[in-house]
This record gives sequence, C-alpha cells and structure tokens, in this order.
Amino acid sequence: MESSENIWKTRYNHPSAWEQAFPPLSMVDMVVGSATANPDAAMIDFMGRKTTYGDMLRIIRRVARGLQDLGIRQGDRVGLYLPNVPHYVAAYYGAMMAGATVVNFSPLYTAAELEHQVEDSGTKILFTLSAKALLPTALEVLDNSSLERLVVGCVAEVLPPAKSVLFRLFKRAETAHVPHDPRITHYAQLLRHGEDAAPVAIDPENDVALLQYTGGTTGRPKGAMLTHQNLTANARQVRLIDPHPEAPDRILAVLPFFHVFANTCVLNRTVLNGGEMVMLPRFDGTQVLAALQRTKATSLPGVPTMYQALLDHPATPNIDFSSLRLCISGGAPLPLEVKQRFEALTGSKLVEGYGLTESSPVVCSNPYEGLNKAGTVGQPVPGTRVKLVDREDPTRPPPDGEPGELVFAGPQIMKGYWQRPDADAEVFVDGWLRTGDVGLIDEDGYVKIVDRLKDMIAVGGFKVFPSQVEAVLYHHPAVKEALVIGIPDPYRGECPKAFVTLQEGAEIDGGALKEWLNPQLGKHERVSEVEVRLNLPKTLVGKLSRKELVAEERAKAESAKAQTGTAA
Repeated sequence: MESSENIWKTRYNHPSAWEQAFPPLSMVDMVVGSATANPDAAMIDFMGRKTTYGDMLRIIRRVARGLQDLGIRQGDRVGLYLPNVPHYVAAYYGAMMAGATVVNFSPLYTAAELEHQVEDSGTKILFTLSAKALLPTALEVLDNSSLERLVVGCVAEVLPPAKSVLFRLFKRAETAHVPHDPRITHYAQLLRHGEDAAPVAIDPENDVALLQYTGGTTGRPKGAMLTHQNLTANARQVRLIDPHPEAPDRILAVLPFFHVFANTCVLNRTVLNGGEMVMLPRFDGTQVLAALQRTKATSLPGVPTMYQALLDHPATPNIDFSSLRLCISGGAPLPLEVKQRFEALTGSKLVEGYGLTESSPVVCSNPYEGLNKAGTVGQPVPGTRVKLVDREDPTRPPPDGEPGELVFAGPQIMKGYWQRPDADAEVFVDGWLRTGDVGLIDEDGYVKIVDRLKDMIAVGGFKVFPSQVEAVLYHHPAVKEALVIGIPDPYRGECPKAFVTLQEGAEIDGGALKEWLNPQLGKHERVSEVEVRLNLPKTLVGKLSRKELVAEERAKAESAKAQTGTAA
C-alpha cells in the first residue's frame, strides 16, 4: 500500500491540483484587493440592507484610523465580542489594517471566561453591542480586568431605515443602557476620525492576524496564533476546492464569525472571492429559511445541528432550495441520515470537512463533485500534507493497518500558541501538527476519524472542556469527586453529562446539582444530567478515569437505539 503521506496525490478528487503555491498575502491586501476589484458588488446583505465592497472598505479604513487615534499600535490586541453583524466585518479587517491582532470572544462566554481570555491575550480594546445579552458582561469585564476601552455599537445603525425605526421603537427591551464613561467609545463616534489610517508594514508569514482560543488537548483554552498568511492561505485553499468559484457566490452567513470555521469558510473565503454574505446574527430556522427564499443563496455552511433543525422545521417542505449549490458541514461528525435527507430534500450537495483551530481551520474536505465518501472527512485540501503516527510515540508510524494519530503540515498551520512554548513542544512533532484525533487513511486517500485522544466534547460545533465544568462542580460543598463526559445527543452530536460522588453526610440529588451548576456555565457547556454515584472509576494509580463512563454511556445509547429499531 502507498505511503499515507502521498496516497491522495495519485487519486486526487478536488478540482484543483494538490500541488499549489501560496505566495505571502496579508489579510489587509486581501480585502483591499477584493474591494478594489469589485467596488460596486454587494459584500453584505444584513436584514435586507446591502453594503458594497467599496463602502465597506471606507468603513474599514475609518475603523483603522479610529483605533490608531485611540492609541492602538502594531501588535496590540483588539477583541471582538460580537455576533454576525456588519460591525464585526468592519472591526475585524479594520483592526488588522491598524496593525493589531484580532482576538475572537464568543458571545456565549461567561464574564469569568471573558476576563480570563482578556487577561491572557492582553486585549486593550473590545468591540461589542448595546444588547442586554452582551453589554452587561462586557461592562463587568471592563471593571474587573486590564481591558482599557469598549467600543459599543447598536444594531439599529446597520439596519435598513424602516427596520431601524421599528427596532428603536419595539426592541428597546433587548437594548442595554450605555453608561456615560470615558472608557466607552460609541462605534459611530469611532468612524468620525477619517479614512487616512497610517500605513502599517505587515509581514504576512510572521505577523499574527488572529488569536483564536482553543482548548488544544488539555487544560484551559490557549490562543492559537494564526498569521495573515495562515488565514489567507486557508481561504485560498477553500476556494480551490470549489469546482465553480466563478459562479454567483451568495453565502448564507449564519455560522458565527467568532468560530474559526465560519471565520475562514464564510468570511475570509467569500471576501477573497468577491462574493456576498447574507448575514444573520444567530441561527433561527424561520429566519434562515426566509433569508434563503429572499436572497436565493447559493451556499449554506453549517454544523450538523443546523441541518437537522432545518429538516425538522415545519416550513421546510414549502421552501424552494433550487438556488443552493453546495453546503459544507464541519465542527462535529455529520450523521449519514442527516446528509442523505438534506441532499434529497434540497438537491444540494452536503459534504463533510474537518479541521482544527490550530489549522485556520480547514485541512480536509470531501469533494463537492466526484467521489464523496460518507463517514469520512475527505481528502486534504491543496497544499496540505496528512499522515498517521503511532498513538503512543508520534515520532514513528503506527503498526501496519492500524489507526494512528492524525498529524498535518501546510501553509495554514498556526505559528504556535500565545505565550505557551510548553504547549508548542507538545503539539508539534518535526514540524507536523498533532491533532489528538485517531484516524485511518483509505486506499483513495480519504481520511476517517475513528476516535480521539483528547477529552473535548463537541456540542453542535462548539468545544467543551470537561475539566472546566468539573472545576465548577468542585465549588459545591457537597461534591467530593466529579467527572464530565460527552454522551450521544441526536441533535447536537454530543452533550455533557456529569458524574459525582458526595462528601460524607451530604444529601443532595442530581437534579438539584444540575440546577445549581448550569446557570454558572456557558450555554453550550450546560450538562444534560448530573448523576450521583457511590464511586467513580479510577486508574490503577488512583486517578479518576473517564473511559469507563464513556464506554458505559455508549453501550446504553446503542442498546436504546437497538430497542427502538426492534419496536419499529
């Protein structure tokens, strides 16, 4: 059998050759190039209000000048605590034009999580909205961290005029009061500084464009340093696997931009291509279907839970999906049933891909046309090398025919972890990025994920770190020991479940513990159940062990599935 490093080269099914050169390109040159080439083309459709590439470039330049006037210098960190709104696009590219490094913060974060990452990254300025779901948390972080300033926008200022008036009249209950504080700058005020930002010399291959936090393999989230070249190379790689990049390109942008999947596959790739993003602030099945009908979108990238939700929506049978050409699924394994039902219903191809935060993120994808293998994540995208290494010793290959840990190399692989050389030493082996995922590479060069070394739980495309949920549980005086694992969930792929033992004499049930725990967690971290046990499994050296619980829950799920099939 051919080497797993080279097998796909002779059986390559993506439309562009695997051998590709990716000349250095900064994110600033990418967006300026697209705007210069397509000044009158629509870049954004937000709730019916369109912004052209030329208009957005002028806004980006105003953000860059405003940030420089506020003291931002090359290498400073600027945070985005935003949903999918036009402010995000302007602040993202504007901060980079000012020479800053962008730091993405999930709107799902608790104040404690946000504070930790602000401190770890050294973020100076944070962009957010005057929404009750965001501003109070941002203000708390402003008071309790080294954060120097908030830039606060309002959704009404980017809506069509009629909708803007209605929003101000009827959505006041969802808007938070912005206090008078010298540390707060209104977004509209920031844009009044002019368009003549001081030019910044950017080294695409070394300057960090984005700090994207991830859990890696263990512990608290770490900041993956993604350079300008990492991001632009991955955008170019994703464009190269599209067999018809010149066709009308209107992408439904509902995946959150703060997630690295959307950051590359929706935002950067579409801007590179001069396409249009139909932006929605959050996923809502009714709004997604309405936007699809209104705009005739050609692509809908998503996570499996999104496709499942659309299949379950009562309006779906009456929707015209004929404009959709292709959809790519990532963030979590794509169930075969979901793929088949979605393709049958829409007539669009739904393909599964794979990546990591540390790889910007895309490294593999099933071809949009040609051989598509369900249950695999496809072949490596152009310019990306993939191989298997021994699960115990990553310096040598696995035994013949056995699964191994997947490792990758390519122009999209991160520079390293922010201020964590110890973590770099663990994740890089001879220039290859370790994934912590165990896989196989078949005779056609298609990659299949069969297991994972790490304990992260994939909840609808978001990563949950068991140790962080366990740390909260240990704050309860009745909890003696705690373990959190992912259990199968038909909608989200996985969901967290907690197991605890109690201190001697403590009397509390799992339901009460769940009610105490979940309000302290991010929405995606919340557990489905807390099960109280007399004992938890341990290794021979006495360390708490998750694998027995994982096997037990998996067997329970398979048994329930078999019984359902028998009953049917």
